[in-house]
Amino acid sequence: MNKFILKYELDLDFVLMAISSPLKDYRLCHFINKNTGLRLGKTADHEVWAVHAEAPSYFSKYAYLSEESETEFYLIANRGYEGGWLIPEMRQTDFFLIIKNFIDDDDLQALDEQINAIADVLVAGEISPEKLKSKENLIF
Repeated sequence: MNKFILKYELDLDFVLMAISSPLKDYRLCHFINKNTGLRLGKTADHEVWAVHAEAPSYFSKYAYLSEESETEFYLIANRGYEGGWLIPEMRQTDFFLIIKNFIDDDDLQALDEQINAIADVLVAGEISPEKLKSKENLIF
């Protein structure tokens, strides 16, 4: 009998920014839109199934697709509606900004500075998704 072993790699081809802020998701989204020129809007919640969970966890999600550059932006809350964490090892982080497709390093630096300029943002910065234990929760 032949055995087949399935190996897979997660597609982590995106830029990930961690944001710490006491603001509610909709308020942070408003200030990000105001400071950066993005137009993030509320979309269906991000659904994550834990290994031994009886029900999925839901996390607030906002999205924007830049038609001129075809870059996708997603703002996702790290804390679920029913408690729980999207990325448990990053409990000090309140939100994640996922940027899919190409973004220029200068544009990323400007975006980082604009988000950090928001009065109620404690800190925002790029992190490597490869180093996260729960990185599969960021795939959608």
